Amino acid sequence: MGNIYDGAFRTILNDCRKLIIPVINEIFHENYIGDEEILFFPNEHFLNQQDKENKERITDTNFTVFGKVKKKYHIECESSLPDGKITVRLFEYDAQIALDEGDVNQETLTVTFPNTAVIYLRTYKKTPDKMKYVIITPGGTVGYDVPIMKVQAYSLDDIFRKQLLLLIPFYIFSHEKNLPEYNSNMEKLAELKAEYQDILARLDELERQEMIGAFDKRTIIELSNDVMKELTQKYENVQKGVGDIMGGALIETTARKLKNEAENETKRQTALRMLKRGKLTLEEIAEYSGLSITEVKQLAGIHAV
Repeated sequence: MGNIYDGAFRTILNDCRKLIIPVINEIFHENYIGDEEILFFPNEHFLNQQDKENKERITDTNFTVFGKVKKKYHIECESSLPDGKITVRLFEYDAQIALDEGDVNQETLTVTFPNTAVIYLRTYKKTPDKMKYVIITPGGTVGYDVPIMKVQAYSLDDIFRKQLLLLIPFYIFSHEKNLPEYNSNMEKLAELKAEYQDILARLDELERQEMIGAFDKRTIIELSNDVMKELTQKYENVQKGVGDIMGGALIETTARKLKNEAENETKRQTALRMLKRGKLTLEEIAEYSGLSITEVKQLAGIHAV
């Protein structure tokens, strides 16, 4: 997968980890509520190959969700045409993940394979609905499916209804086949721009409802802009039209952040002056300054020092 897309996927997972939960629910039909603890593991694994040096492979993400039952997951993101090599590579990762945490007790090795899935950014005629492992052993045959999530199969309504916000940076792939038309037809381009304005409006509403934080929203917008620029390199009008919308949102978000920081600093300075005078209770200072009682207590500790 291209470095931009790969980097965007890893970034949103590392920086906005809770966004993976609805995706896991969708792929594996789980019922996580969103406040489960998630423990991520190193992405670098060394594959031990006979008569060769250890070969480093980097997985996209490998983590454990601590729900009612602890479960391990491994998710890969792909944009290339399925060719069989991806399935082999995926199994190599899974085997190494299992070995890394394997347990040997009285010469009995026990390994646990993760729940694995692939997120495909592009869907081709050859893209299956699932992959499958079949492992033939002297003790019997084991087989299981590896589900595939096809990003292009999800509309904006699907994404927001199912809270699959992790897919938003890659939503532009749903329009990839129509990019030449958007680039030459301003009316069609206006429709695409309207979709991205709708995305921003919906993200604003989720932030207002405190369903996502300002940091998550900004990360989604930034990565959407990065992926869009990479995919639309040959389509100047599309890149500029959608880029202006997303870039404007980033400027607005930055301005809002700076404004909030300035307002908070003013509140802190006001509270510090009241503390120095020593005539008001901490509760009164909190009320007059607009800070929380906890913040005033912290300032009181600093002032005392």
